[in-house]
Amino acid sequence: MAVTVKLFANFREAAGVDKTVVEGAADIASLLKALVAKFGDDLRRNLFDGEKLRDTVNILLNGKSVELHEGLNTKLKDGDVVAIFPPVSGG
Repeated sequence: MAVTVKLFANFREAAGVDKTVVEGAADIASLLKALVAKFGDDLRRNLFDGEKLRDTVNILLNGKSVELHEGLNTKLKDGDVVAIFPPVSGG
């Protein structure tokens, strides 16, 4: 099972890429762990405060917030697209 992950702003800078594919992640939590294992501590610090996901992390699954699903327990399937980005404001 392959999931495409798009990284924006500080997450893109921490990982050094704007897009990657993760194999075998069953849910959002395991996807985030796989990303940290792949890209290291700089990405971990941007995503997590200790073991808790930072409040400033927005995660979309196929264009919809995972908070509208089951949060970090949201299940993934082959071909899903996950976007991770910081808060966005306009002005």
